[in-house]
Amino acid sequence: MMKLWVYEYLTGGGIDRQLAGSSSLADLSALVVEGRMMRDAIVGDLRHIDGVQVSFASSRFETVEQGVAHCRARPGESMMEFVARAAREHDYAWIVAPECDGLMFDLADAVGPARWIGCTREAIAHASSKRVTAARLAEHGIAATPALDAAHLEPRAQRRWVVKPDDGAGGLDTHLFDDAGSARDEYAARCAAGRETVLQEWVEGDPLSLSLICEGAAATLVSINRQRIDVAGRVAGRAGQVVGFDGVDIDRINRDSPQGRTLDALAREVAAALPGLRGFVGIDVVWHASRGPVVIEVNPRATVAYAGLSARLGRNLAADVLCAHGLRVAVRPREPGAGVTPRAKLLACGAQS
Repeated sequence: MMKLWVYEYLTGGGIDRQLAGSSSLADLSALVVEGRMMRDAIVGDLRHIDGVQVSFASSRFETVEQGVAHCRARPGESMMEFVARAAREHDYAWIVAPECDGLMFDLADAVGPARWIGCTREAIAHASSKRVTAARLAEHGIAATPALDAAHLEPRAQRRWVVKPDDGAGGLDTHLFDDAGSARDEYAARCAAGRETVLQEWVEGDPLSLSLICEGAAATLVSINRQRIDVAGRVAGRAGQVVGFDGVDIDRINRDSPQGRTLDALAREVAAALPGLRGFVGIDVVWHASRGPVVIEVNPRATVAYAGLSARLGRNLAADVLCAHGLRVAVRPREPGAGVTPRAKLLACGAQS
């Protein structure tokens, strides 16, 4: 029996002070909801794989049903200590976390490569920086949004600019500017505060995300999704507008359509350009009316698009992820009307409640 542990950062008790300090309560609440959706979907899929005993991380803020396999950090135990301990008590650990402040990189170290279900450290390092990702994709002839030199913006060539964390996720702390001077000022202020920041051209078009299963240099595009991106009110005391992520509509473009075939080729090109992508990977793309697809960022982990995707596609994506790691498994059919709430036997995994 394979013992597999799922750790989703926000629902697993890992909201750190820096992330909380840079986000509104509404932003964090939305991210926690998305995190729980991803976690429950992954755990639900794993429950239908023969020979897999699954548990997950929970926090003191969550009430977990009796009999559900979960574990929590012990009093005084740091998140990294908790993750390292829980990973050692299982055969494998599937981690879902933002790339902010090297978090995914550190979690990979805490788990160790032998137990890690996910992308390699090299791929995480490249994909965690929008600046590095864009430069690497450009080296391979892939259209992406490069980091701009704030001192040399071209208002005649570019109409709008976006300032955001270089390693951010979920539209967090992302501001849009119509004025080059205001964009420069925002970028300079963040850099002066010691924040890893990137200034890029805003790409007009249809915001999409690609869901992939990656194995080595190979990639299978499983879904093309539409992202709901909002540009809302002004930033308090500044000239920019707030850019927000309001969710994703999964599997909205036929992969066999002309647009789908173009995006399928793009997915394979990105995977080849970023060695070490493995398992479930997301690529954010804007389809520009004349330029076609432009890559915005690569997420080296499960994204919110995972939730509901297995049912939509009629395939168990968790099984695909395990197979991408060389773990051959058999999938049990779901019972009619079965949801994703995990109801496995409670595992001995440290402090629990």
